[in-house]
Amino acid sequence: MDQIYALLEQLAAAGETPIHAAMLVFARVGGAAFLIPGFGNHMVPPRVRLVVALALTAVVWPAAYPAVQAAPGLEGANTATFVRLLTAEALIGVLIGIGARLIIMALQLAGSIAAQSTSIAQIFGAGVTPDPMPAIGNVLVVAALALAFSQGLHIKVAIALIRSYEVAPAGIFPAPDQVAQWGVERVAGAFALAFGLAAPFVAAAFAYNVALGAINRAMPSLMVAFVGAPAITAGTLLLLVLAGPPLLLHWTDKLDMALADPMGPSP
Repeated sequence: MDQIYALLEQLAAAGETPIHAAMLVFARVGGAAFLIPGFGNHMVPPRVRLVVALALTAVVWPAAYPAVQAAPGLEGANTATFVRLLTAEALIGVLIGIGARLIIMALQLAGSIAAQSTSIAQIFGAGVTPDPMPAIGNVLVVAALALAFSQGLHIKVAIALIRSYEVAPAGIFPAPDQVAQWGVERVAGAFALAFGLAAPFVAAAFAYNVALGAINRAMPSLMVAFVGAPAITAGTLLLLVLAGPPLLLHWTDKLDMALADPMGPSP
């Protein structure tokens, strides 16, 4: 208790600036933590997200304090100025979270494309996303999040938030034209990543349909659907086992690139 009282006395002697700086850091961290993959999933309770945001704030604040302290108008800020600073920090945090969130959305889209092309889109998963998602997408998302956390996702997120102050100074609203350009590039990159991840399944489905058409032409009396349905399902599962690990490693590389430069162009 004596150490806690001593810490509180130091904070009181330092004035309001460190407390205001901590609130600004929490605004940025909270905006990002509620959207970043893993931390911002809907199945994570809001109270747990709040605890995660507070824990990340405790990690980021000491490193980011010099940059936050230099925020324009923070020293002796009135209520209106401080609210403006909080709004700017929350907006920057949301942009960082959206940039990382698009990477997991690309994986969800890749799973949907793979399931649709292989005719197993009617098999839905549950629990990972608010919207129904095919089982193949559910497997990819759960495996990707597990792999990301095993590789230290929480540490990468903290480093990304600290580095974000170099490209997005505290308390300054991003330029709208730059945000629009950044958003278009990130969305385009997410779609490109999704189609790239689903490419093996699309190619396999194309070869399957060509072979099925040739068999149907050669033997019109054969009910190719009864033969082809089990074959495409088994082939999809086999392809998922073989191509899944390389796809997930490629996805984690893209996530690392997105976190390394959260306000930069699409990885």
